[in-house]
Amino acid sequence: MAPRTVPSLSHHLDEALSINHHKPCTELLTVIPSISTEACNSARVSAQAAPLYTTEERLRRDASPWTIVQAVLAPIQFVIFLVSLVLVLRYLVWGTGLALATASVVIKTITLYAIMITGSIWEREVFGRYLFARPFLWEDVFSILVLALHTLYLVALASNALASRRLMLVALAAYAAYAVNATQFLLKLRAARRQPRATALGALGLAP
Repeated sequence: MAPRTVPSLSHHLDEALSINHHKPCTELLTVIPSISTEACNSARVSAQAAPLYTTEERLRRDASPWTIVQAVLAPIQFVIFLVSLVLVLRYLVWGTGLALATASVVIKTITLYAIMITGSIWEREVFGRYLFARPFLWEDVFSILVLALHTLYLVALASNALASRRLMLVALAAYAAYAVNATQFLLKLRAARRQPRATALGALGLAP
C-alpha cells in the first residue's frame, strides 16, 4: 500500500517563495513610519516658514511714517488704560471720583479711535487694505469688538441711557476686551521680531 502524502499546511510552494511573499510587507511597515515622520516634519516646517511679512511688505512697513505713529500711540494708550482702569475701579469700589473716571474713559476712547484710524492707514500702506489683512485678521476682528464697546460707552454717556455704575461696568467690559486685543498684538509683534531668525534657520533645515 502506497504511503499517503500529507498536504502541506502552507499554501506556498517552498520556503523561498514564502520569504519573498512577506518581504514587501516587512519593507512597507518599515517605510510607512519614515514617510509619516517626514510628512509631519514637512508640515511643521511649512507652518513655521509662513512669514508674517513678505520682503516687500517688510520694506513698506519700515518706510512708512505710520509705523512710528503706531509705535508712539500704542504705549501712550496703554498708560492711559492703566490710569483709567484704576480710576474706574476706585469709583466702583468706593463710589468716589466719578468725574475723573468718566473723563479718563473718554480720553481712552479718543486715543483708541486715533490708533484705529492711523492703524488702518498703516495697514493699507503695508498690506494694501485698510482692515483684515491676512497677518492681522483676528487682531482686527477683535479690534472691532473693542471699538464697539468703547463706542457703546460714549453713546450711553451722551444719552444718559445708563446709570453711572452700569456705565462703568460697560467701561470695564471694553477694557477687558482691549487687554485681550493688546495681548494679541504683543504676541504678533514678538512673532515679527523672530521671523528673520526663523527664516534663516529654516533655510538651514533647523527648527527655530
